[in-house]
Amino acid sequence: MSKMIFVNLPVRDLAASTAFYVALGGKVNEQFSNEQATSAMFSDAIGVMLMTHDHYRDFTKRRIGDARRDSQALFALSVDNRNAVDATLTRAVAAGGSADPNPAQDRGFMFSRSIEDPDGYVWEILWMDAAAFAGTPETV
Repeated sequence: MSKMIFVNLPVRDLAASTAFYVALGGKVNEQFSNEQATSAMFSDAIGVMLMTHDHYRDFTKRRIGDARRDSQALFALSVDNRNAVDATLTRAVAAGGSADPNPAQDRGFMFSRSIEDPDGYVWEILWMDAAAFAGTPETV
């Protein structure tokens, strides 16, 4: 079995969060989704588990933080080309996200913008020209 990454996020409104993550490019995996959680898959190996606060508390005894107030992590999701950065943000804003809580970054070989989900989690949507690094792994 290949390695997988699941980002588990407590959310206030499961339906609103599900709509946002579908607009961001996730596909709902019905096998692992119910009234307490949604599994949004971004690839065969990367998934985001959205959980109601009550369900999330089944996995931790720690207090659920407020992502709108405190930075807890930085998430990045790559897209296929530079134009897809803006297109992804447009879809995510229409689904309840807030564009550009952090400044856009344009470094020529890499372009990124950020989007805040309905719970305050910030995702960087980025495109990187992998050819710019061909033969120079020390620059990565």
